[in-house]
Amino acid sequence: MLRSLLCVLSCACLHTVVAWRLKSPALPIQSEREPQPSKGLTGCSFGGRFYSLENTWHPDLGDPFGVMHCVQCYCEPQKGRRGKVFGKVNCKNIKQDCPVLTCDDPILLLGHCCKTCAKGDDDKKQTDAVLDSFEYFHMKDKEKEGDLHKSYNDRAYLSSEDTGPRESRTDFVAVLTGGVTDSWLPGSSGVARARFSLTRTSLGFSITYQRMERPTKIVFLDSDGATAFVFRVPKGASDMICGVWKNLAKPLMRQLQSEQLRISMSTSSGPQEDVEGKVIKHRALFAETFSSTLTSKEENSGMGGIAMLTLSDVENNLHFILILQGLVKHKDKEPLLVPIRVQLVYRQHILREIRANITSHDPDFAEVLTELNSRELFWLSRGQLEIAVATEGPDPRQVSGFITGRKSCDTIQSVMSSGDALTPGKTGGVGSAVFNLHDNGTLEYQVQVAGLNSDFVGLTIEMKPRRRNKRSVLYDLTPDYNKDTGRAQGSWSRLEARHIHMLLQNELFINVATAHSQDGELRGQIKALHYSGLDTARHELPNPLAGHFVSPSVRTGASGHAWVSVDQQCHLHYEIMVAGLSKADDLTVNTNLHGLAEIGEIDDSSTPHKRLLTGFYGSQAHGVLKDMSVELLQHLDQGTAFIQVSTKTNPRGEIRGQIHVPNNCEFGTRGEVKEAEFDELFVKDPEELKKDPHTCFFENQHHAHGSRWTPNYDKCFSCSCQKRTVICDPVICPVLTCSRTIQPEDKCCPVCDERKEPKDMKAPEIVEENPEGCYFEGDQKMHAPGTTWHPFVPPFGYIKCAVCTCKGSSGEVHCEKVTCPVLTCSQPVRRNPSDCCKECPEEERTPVGLEHTDMMQADGPRHCKFGKNYYQNSDNWHPWVPLVGEMKCINCWCDHGVTKCQRKQCPVMTCINLNRKEGACCPECLDSKAEEDDLGVKVPNKRRTLRQ
Repeated sequence: MLRSLLCVLSCACLHTVVAWRLKSPALPIQSEREPQPSKGLTGCSFGGRFYSLENTWHPDLGDPFGVMHCVQCYCEPQKGRRGKVFGKVNCKNIKQDCPVLTCDDPILLLGHCCKTCAKGDDDKKQTDAVLDSFEYFHMKDKEKEGDLHKSYNDRAYLSSEDTGPRESRTDFVAVLTGGVTDSWLPGSSGVARARFSLTRTSLGFSITYQRMERPTKIVFLDSDGATAFVFRVPKGASDMICGVWKNLAKPLMRQLQSEQLRISMSTSSGPQEDVEGKVIKHRALFAETFSSTLTSKEENSGMGGIAMLTLSDVENNLHFILILQGLVKHKDKEPLLVPIRVQLVYRQHILREIRANITSHDPDFAEVLTELNSRELFWLSRGQLEIAVATEGPDPRQVSGFITGRKSCDTIQSVMSSGDALTPGKTGGVGSAVFNLHDNGTLEYQVQVAGLNSDFVGLTIEMKPRRRNKRSVLYDLTPDYNKDTGRAQGSWSRLEARHIHMLLQNELFINVATAHSQDGELRGQIKALHYSGLDTARHELPNPLAGHFVSPSVRTGASGHAWVSVDQQCHLHYEIMVAGLSKADDLTVNTNLHGLAEIGEIDDSSTPHKRLLTGFYGSQAHGVLKDMSVELLQHLDQGTAFIQVSTKTNPRGEIRGQIHVPNNCEFGTRGEVKEAEFDELFVKDPEELKKDPHTCFFENQHHAHGSRWTPNYDKCFSCSCQKRTVICDPVICPVLTCSRTIQPEDKCCPVCDERKEPKDMKAPEIVEENPEGCYFEGDQKMHAPGTTWHPFVPPFGYIKCAVCTCKGSSGEVHCEKVTCPVLTCSQPVRRNPSDCCKECPEEERTPVGLEHTDMMQADGPRHCKFGKNYYQNSDNWHPWVPLVGEMKCINCWCDHGVTKCQRKQCPVMTCINLNRKEGACCPECLDSKAEEDDLGVKVPNKRRTLRQ
C-alpha cells in the first residue's frame, strides 16, 4: 500500500481507476490493486479507503509514517467523454500556504501542519467581503457546470464535454514591472501583462505592454535564475505579442506548476527599460472577461499592476482582483499594513471609491462593485471606465488604467453545423465565422455559409435558449448577408457589457435559419480558439469543410473549417476545427477519435499525392507538414487541392473543403539541404554546440537539436535531442523469416545467417500496405504500415512484454504478448533489466551493472526499491516522500529485498499539552503559561484562497 500511495503523491493528478484496452488479443496489464468504490457511488479510491466527490483528507501512509498533515488530497469531480462523472485525486503540500504569523514564538501543535500563535488570533486580515469576492472567482466554473444540467441546453454548449486530451489547458498570469535594478539606477516605467495557457507540453503566451517601446526579446528564467527559453519578438506595430514555448521539459513544467518560473522582457534601449515578473497560477483567469493594465504617470517609477474583472451572471455586480507590483516598498521582515484607495473613474470624475488595507508582503486585493447603473455599464462596454489604485500616507503612490474586454492571441470563431442545430439534423452543410472585439466594444464579424438544404432566411447571434423553441436573439446579421456569395461582413457596435461578458465566456451562438428549418439549419457556439503558434492567418476566413463538398456528397451533421498557409521554406501549416460530430456517429470504441485529416488533389485518379496530415482526438487538429511534393504544392497554388476529415462511419471522407494557397514553391520543400549541412557543422564543432540553447548534454557530450544517436549505456536504445530534452526509446527488432540467425557484437538486433540459409527458402509474402498507416490510441501517434513497436500506455510507460504491429492491408493495430521460451535452469535471470523474458545465466551471479538499472525486473531478494531509488541489502536511509521531503524521524533498511521502516521511539509524556519543535522527532511538554492559552485559533489564509 505504501508504494501505491507514494506513486499517487508523486503525480500532479491521478485518475482513481486506470484502464487500458487494446484490440484483440487483450493483454493482462493492470494497475496495482486499489479498492473498488461502493456499487452505484462515484468518488475516489485512495490508500484502501473510498472518498466521496469533493471530499478532502490528509493521506495516511500507514505505520510508521502515519498521517501526512502537511499534504491535503482532494477528490475532484471530472466529466468523462460520455458525460459520466468520476473522481480524480489531487494532492498538494499545504505547508507553503501557512499564514505569516506576527508572534515571536509560534508553536506547532500535534496533528497540525501550520504553526500557531500561543496568544490569541492575528487580527491583521482581510474582511469577509474580500474573501467572498475571491470565492466568487473560484465557484464560477462550478456554476457553469451546474448550468449544463438545466431542463434544456444547446447541444453545442455541451460540446465542452467533448474536449480531447490535447485541448485541456491550465492558465497562468504574470505582471512585469521595472522595479529597482541598482541603488543608483531607476526602474522602468513600463508595465506588461502576460497570460499563459499550458496545453500538454506547449506553453502559449499573449503579452500586452504599456509605457515602453516594443520589446526585442522575451526570456523565461528557471528557479535558479538560468535562462530556460528565449523568444525573439518579431517586428510590428501592435501592442500584442504572441508566442509559444514548445516541448517543455518535465522539470521546467513542475517549476511552472509550483510558480517558480520568472519572465523578463528586454528592449533595444538597454537594461534600464527591462521589465520582469513571476509566473503564477490564478483561478480568476477562468472567469475573467474584462481586464486593465495599471501604470504610473511618474517616470522611472517601477510600479504597475493588473486588474482582472468579471460581471456576475445575474446581477450587475463587477467583481475584480488587483495584483500590484512596486506600489508598496518595504524591506522589513515584519509585514506592514498599508491603507489604499481604489476608485472607479470616468473622465476624471470619481464614480465609486473603496478604502481598504493591504500588507507589504501580500499587496493583492479583491472587492465587488455592486449594482452598476446603466451609464456605468455603458461606459464599461465602451472601454471608457478607468480603475485607479493609490496608497494613503506621507508618500502616496498611484497606478491606473482603462478597463477593456479581455485581450489575448486566441481567435474568437465558430463552426456552424446541422448536428449542433436546435433540432439536430444531417444536411451536409457548413457555416464558419471569425470575430474581432475592439477596445471600444465593437465586434467585427466575417461569416460564410455553404451547402444549405433550402433557401436562406436569417443569420443571427443568439444566447442559449431559456426554453425549447424560445430563441433569444441578440443581433440580426441578415442585412449584411449576400446570397450570391454566401457571406456576411460587418460590425456590431452596440454590444452591452453583459454581451461582451457572455462572448468571452463562450456563451453566445450564431444561427442560420432556412425556409425548411425556421429555427435554424446550422448553429455553432462562438468560442475562443487557443493560440498554437502556427503560421496561419486567423484574421481571414478559413476554408469551410462539409459533407456537401465530398464526392459523392455525404449527409452528415458534422462540419468544420481549416486555416492553411505555406511558409518561405514551403512547409504547410494547418489548423482544423470540427463540430457537430456526435458520439453515436463515431464508432471508434472507448475513444473520442473524430477522424483522420488528409490533404490531397481534387482529381481522385491522382491518389498517390494524397497525404495524411494527422489523426486527432477532440474537435481540433493542427501541425506542420514539411516534406511536401512538388505536385501537391502546385495543386495548392492552383486551388485544386482539398483537406478531408475521415471517420470510421465514412472512411472515404466525412467532410471536405477545397484549399487554395498561392505559393512559389516550384521545386518543392526548401531548406532541407542547408539544414543538413548546418547540422553537420554543429556536430564537428563542439564549441558551437555549447552556445546553442537547443542542444542537449548527454553522457558528457553535446548533441545538436534534431540529431539521433545510440547511447553508450545500451546499444538497444535510440536517443534524440528535442530542444534541450533527450528522449530515448527502445529499439524494436524486425521479425526475421529465416530459420537461422546470428547476433553481431556491434548491433542490437539479430540478422539472418546467410551462410546456413537454405537456398529454397521462400521469400516472405509482400502484404499490400494501407498508405495511411495505423493510428494507435495509447501513444496518439500514426505508425507506418508493417512497423512494430512496444505500446506506450500512460501511466505505465512502455510495455516491453507486448509488441504491436500495424497491419498494412487493413490499417488496424494488432497487439500481442511476447511469448517467452521454456527454461530448464533453476534460477533464470534477465540479461538486461529492460528484457521481457528471462534466460539461463552463464554463471550464478547478479548481472553486472544491475544496481544501476531497474531492480523491479531483477531476480533474487538482493536489492530494494523505495520510491525511485534502489538500495543494496542492509543499506539504511531516511525515506523521501513526495510533497513532504526527507523524513528524518523514520529509518528504513533493506532486508533481503524487503524494505522495512521504523519511526524513532519517543519517551512517554505525562503532560496534557504537547508541542513539537520544527525538525524535532519527539514532542515536548509546554510550560504552564502556554498551557493556559487558547491554542485552537487559526488565521484565515488569504493567499490560499487567492491562488490555486
